[in-house]
Amino acid sequence: QVQLVESGGGLVQAGGSLRLSCAASGTIFSINAMGWYRQAPGKQRELVAAITSGGSTNYADSVKGRFTISRDNAKNTVFLQMNSLKAEDTAVYYCNALIVTPAGDESDYWGQGTQVTVSS
Repeated sequence: QVQLVESGGGLVQAGGSLRLSCAASGTIFSINAMGWYRQAPGKQRELVAAITSGGSTNYADSVKGRFTISRDNAKNTVFLQMNSLKAEDTAVYYCNALIVTPAGDESDYWGQGTQVTVSS
């Protein structure tokens, strides 16, 4: 059983900052890619940022230069530092992880989502 638990969402004014965290727990052998997605009302879920186990990162064009993804492999945790927030960043943010169990099975896991609201 694997669980992803997110924290750090909330309400912030435009130009402000928030830091999201997502901790994976359970029967984990290793974690490959981890990432953050978001879904705004009436829109499809989109990739915000991703990071490999080796630390390579990938960002959506809309957040480049403002958001930073990082991870602590020892704690099975991924972070998203969000600076210079804009109203259009308002969405539910979901943590995602590609996890390998001791049995060798690799599966995609999702967190429950955390709301980020940016007031203009």
